[in-house]
Amino acid sequence: MTHLLIQQIIDLTTPVIKEMGIDIVNVVFHTNKCPSILRFDISNPAENISLDDCAKVSRTLESILDETTIIPHAYVLEVSSPGISQILNSERDFTTFQGFAIGIMTSPPYLNKERMARKTSKTRL
Repeated sequence: MTHLLIQQIIDLTTPVIKEMGIDIVNVVFHTNKCPSILRFDISNPAENISLDDCAKVSRTLESILDETTIIPHAYVLEVSSPGISQILNSERDFTTFQGFAIGIMTSPPYLNKERMARKTSKTRL
Protein backbone atom coordinates (compact mmCIF):
# COMPACT_ATOMS: atom_id res chain seq x y z
CA MET A 1 0.00 0.00 0.00
CA THR A 2 1.27 3.44 -0.91
CA HIS A 3 1.78 5.88 1.94
CA LEU A 4 -0.68 8.80 1.94
CA LEU A 5 2.11 11.40 1.74
CA ILE A 6 3.73 9.96 -1.40
CA GLN A 7 1.66 11.95 -3.91
CA GLN A 8 2.25 15.21 -2.00
CA ILE A 9 5.98 14.47 -1.86
CA ILE A 10 6.09 13.71 -5.59
CA ASP A 11 4.12 16.87 -6.44
CA LEU A 12 6.46 18.96 -4.28
CA THR A 13 9.77 17.55 -5.51
CA THR A 14 9.24 16.61 -9.18
CA PRO A 15 9.40 20.11 -10.73
CA VAL A 16 12.74 20.93 -9.09
CA ILE A 17 14.31 17.55 -9.88
CA LYS A 18 13.04 17.74 -13.48
CA GLU A 19 14.87 21.08 -13.87
CA MET A 20 18.06 19.14 -13.08
CA GLY A 21 17.37 16.87 -16.09
CA ILE A 22 16.56 13.94 -13.82
CA ASP A 23 13.36 11.92 -13.52
CA ILE A 24 11.87 10.48 -10.34
CA VAL A 25 11.18 6.83 -11.14
CA ASN A 26 9.73 5.70 -7.81
CA VAL A 27 9.18 6.98 -4.28
CA VAL A 28 8.62 4.71 -1.29
CA PHE A 29 8.09 5.73 2.33
CA HIS A 30 8.91 2.92 4.77
CA THR A 31 7.23 4.02 7.99
CA ASN A 32 7.64 0.59 9.57
CA LYS A 33 11.33 1.40 10.19
CA CYS A 34 12.68 3.54 13.01
CA PRO A 35 13.44 6.14 11.82
CA SER A 36 11.25 6.00 8.72
CA ILE A 37 12.99 5.73 5.34
CA LEU A 38 12.00 7.90 2.38
CA ARG A 39 13.52 6.38 -0.75
CA PHE A 40 13.71 8.02 -4.18
CA ASP A 41 14.79 6.09 -7.27
CA ILE A 42 15.96 8.45 -10.01
CA SER A 43 17.02 8.15 -13.64
CA ASN A 44 18.44 10.34 -16.34
CA PRO A 45 17.05 9.54 -19.79
CA ALA A 46 20.22 10.89 -21.46
CA GLU A 47 22.90 9.05 -19.44
CA ASN A 48 23.58 6.77 -16.49
CA ILE A 49 23.04 8.10 -12.99
CA SER A 50 26.29 8.62 -11.09
CA LEU A 51 26.99 8.75 -7.37
CA ASP A 52 27.47 12.52 -7.76
CA ASP A 53 23.99 12.77 -9.31
CA CYS A 54 22.49 10.91 -6.33
CA ALA A 55 24.32 13.19 -3.88
CA LYS A 56 23.21 16.34 -5.74
CA VAL A 57 19.58 15.19 -5.84
CA SER A 58 19.75 14.17 -2.17
CA ARG A 59 20.94 17.65 -1.12
CA THR A 60 18.22 19.26 -3.25
CA LEU A 61 15.47 17.00 -1.89
CA GLU A 62 16.69 17.54 1.65
CA SER A 63 16.38 21.32 1.34
CA ILE A 64 12.93 21.09 -0.31
CA LEU A 65 11.55 18.68 2.29
CA ASP A 66 13.11 20.56 5.24
CA GLU A 67 11.40 23.79 4.15
CA THR A 68 8.00 22.16 4.56
CA THR A 69 6.37 20.33 7.43
CA ILE A 70 5.08 17.61 5.12
CA ILE A 71 6.94 14.94 7.15
CA PRO A 72 6.57 15.91 10.82
CA HIS A 73 8.91 13.26 12.26
CA ALA A 74 12.50 12.07 11.79
CA TYR A 75 13.27 10.06 8.66
CA VAL A 76 16.23 8.90 6.59
CA LEU A 77 16.40 10.11 2.97
CA GLU A 78 17.80 7.64 0.42
CA VAL A 79 18.41 8.46 -3.24
CA SER A 80 19.57 5.87 -5.76
CA SER A 81 19.20 4.70 -9.31
CA PRO A 82 16.96 1.71 -9.88
CA GLY A 83 19.76 -0.17 -11.63
CA ILE A 84 19.40 -3.24 -13.76
CA SER A 85 16.51 -4.65 -11.74
CA GLN A 86 14.30 -1.63 -12.40
CA ILE A 87 10.60 -2.35 -12.29
CA LEU A 88 8.84 -1.12 -15.42
CA ASN A 89 6.02 1.08 -14.11
CA SER A 90 5.00 3.33 -16.95
CA GLU A 91 4.59 3.46 -20.71
CA ARG A 92 7.81 5.51 -20.81
CA ASP A 93 9.69 2.68 -19.03
CA PHE A 94 8.51 0.17 -21.63
CA THR A 95 9.57 2.54 -24.42
CA THR A 96 12.99 3.10 -22.83
CA PHE A 97 13.69 -0.63 -22.47
CA GLN A 98 12.12 -1.68 -25.78
CA GLY A 99 14.05 -4.60 -27.25
CA PHE A 100 15.60 -5.68 -23.93
CA ALA A 101 14.63 -8.94 -22.25
CA ILE A 102 12.40 -8.51 -19.20
CA GLY A 103 11.02 -10.88 -16.60
CA ILE A 104 7.32 -10.80 -15.84
CA MET A 105 5.81 -11.71 -12.49
CA THR A 106 2.07 -11.67 -11.87
CA SER A 107 0.04 -11.64 -8.72
CA PRO A 108 -2.34 -13.43 -8.65
CA PRO A 109 -0.83 -16.07 -10.97
CA TYR A 110 -1.82 -15.85 -14.63
CA LEU A 111 -2.60 -19.18 -16.31
CA ASN A 112 -1.44 -20.90 -13.10
CA LYS A 113 2.01 -19.29 -13.38
CA GLU A 114 3.44 -16.56 -11.19
CA ARG A 115 6.57 -16.11 -13.33
CA MET A 116 6.35 -15.83 -17.07
CA ALA A 117 9.10 -16.71 -19.53
CA ARG A 118 11.38 -13.84 -20.45
CA LYS A 119 9.82 -11.62 -23.06
CA THR A 120 11.07 -8.54 -24.84
CA SER A 121 9.40 -5.30 -23.89
CA LYS A 122 7.95 -5.15 -27.43
CA THR A 123 5.43 -7.66 -26.14
CA ARG A 124 2.22 -6.01 -25.00
CA LEU A 125 0.57 -7.30 -21.86
